Amino acid sequence: MPFACIHIPHFILQAALRAEPELCAQPAGILDGNPPLLTIVAVNEKAARLGLRLEMTKLQAEQIPGLQIRRRSAAQETAAHAALVDLALAFSPRIEDTAADTIALDLAGLAALFGSLENLAHRMAARAAEFGFSANVGVASNPEAAQLAARGFSGVTLLAPEEEAQRLGGLPVSALHLSAEMRETLDRWGVRTCAALAALPVAQLSERLGQEGVRMQELARGANVRALIPAQGATQFEEALELDTPVSELEPLAFLLGRLLDQLCARLSARALATNEIRLKMKLEPGEEEIFPVADESVLQRNSARKKSGRKNSAAAQTAPSIYESTLRLPLPMRDSKVLLRLWRLHLEADPPVSPIVKIEMTAEPARTRFAQSGLFQPLSPDPEKLEITMARARHLVGEANIGAPEPVNTHRPLAFAMKRFDPAAAADDFAGQPAAQAALAPVIALRAFRPALPARVEVRADVPVRVLFNGVCGEVIAASGPWRNSGDWWTEDPWNQDEWDLEIEFPLARAKESKLFAVSKESAASRGVYRVIYERAADRWSIGGVYD
Repeated sequence: MPFACIHIPHFILQAALRAEPELCAQPAGILDGNPPLLTIVAVNEKAARLGLRLEMTKLQAEQIPGLQIRRRSAAQETAAHAALVDLALAFSPRIEDTAADTIALDLAGLAALFGSLENLAHRMAARAAEFGFSANVGVASNPEAAQLAARGFSGVTLLAPEEEAQRLGGLPVSALHLSAEMRETLDRWGVRTCAALAALPVAQLSERLGQEGVRMQELARGANVRALIPAQGATQFEEALELDTPVSELEPLAFLLGRLLDQLCARLSARALATNEIRLKMKLEPGEEEIFPVADESVLQRNSARKKSGRKNSAAAQTAPSIYESTLRLPLPMRDSKVLLRLWRLHLEADPPVSPIVKIEMTAEPARTRFAQSGLFQPLSPDPEKLEITMARARHLVGEANIGAPEPVNTHRPLAFAMKRFDPAAAADDFAGQPAAQAALAPVIALRAFRPALPARVEVRADVPVRVLFNGVCGEVIAASGPWRNSGDWWTEDPWNQDEWDLEIEFPLARAKESKLFAVSKESAASRGVYRVIYERAADRWSIGGVYD
């Protein structure tokens, strides 16, 4: 049974290069530790040629001209390791999370999909490059041999079962990750390679180094056989970026967000997933001055209110860095990084942060990808991604509360509604949940509401309307039903108190033909209709609220 291992050499450095790809072309080093004891823990080739060495102090490293120095980031390494797990899951569901820089895979049955083990190994290396890694891939008959090949040889290495011991024998014993005590003992014995360790007598080795020495000898021979410890991928996808220089403009911020979105979408694609919700969390420098351009006066007022509320906090809270959090919810799952970046740009233009940004964290909630099959004789529907961008642009122009889909609110106010986010999938689910018997009911009378209500003049006799004049036409009331007293929200600044009438009104035929609000019959000399008439008691005002169909 074949196994593979994906190993990321110099993982600390590659995690930083994945977050900042432009560092690949420059001499760079990674610092770790607590000030003032900061030392170099990782270097690239260009920096090594300039004289940068491991365990150099920060002061010594700063003497090298042109050197780029970055602090070690646990968040970037966590994201890089999660991306490595997603990379392995793109090829096999049976993986082992061996170490932060190493993942083992069970390749049973995959040759039928990829043609050969060699082709599969090269596909893994190429996919790792898409994730921003320079990876070593080893393939062998057991996980330990594959792991040793990936850590000991660069590039893609395939070990046939009959040549594993010979190929692995040329590796130094340091590839076995020995303890410091065992490494010192083998060095005193003159054992430098895996072949020399494999040639030692087992009994004498066990007497001096114990069972751990025997296990290391089996690893050196490629004879250690074990089962994989299965691992699962993350339930959510996170990427982080720590900035040495705060960002105070939208263009460079959009560039950084595009980088994070590319990484998230690559990971989602590897797992055959998409996302319908992305959360953005940014750590801001403490300050009161607003440096991002605002979109309109409403945004300026909102940010001003945010500042005023911040001044009410304690002095300790004022000195602490502020946090900007926002969520982008999508009506349909997608993983197009360019579309998502355009949506985030519009979102940040409408609601920008108030201080320079020093750290960015982005989290994507996974969702199943969207599948659509068009009919042969059906026209193509608009692309959901383009529709979402159009909605975001309109939302940016008219405001969040003025675009979307109407939704009834929990009130008795007539014709009251609120705008909610347009979500066709949720609406389809609500409609699908209705019983079939309810959908098969016969049509009932409906009120065609006028928005706004049409002003009218009403003649009243004995507290009952008898004549109505609106839209330039005067009609006689044939039948009246009402009034129905309707009031509410008296405790707010916008109460309502009105009487409602349902009136059957007859209008002269000649004048009714001039207006589209009246149904005219060819057989009659007049037009009739049933209207909803409203009397606002506080304002002493009459209006036509709608007509019944």
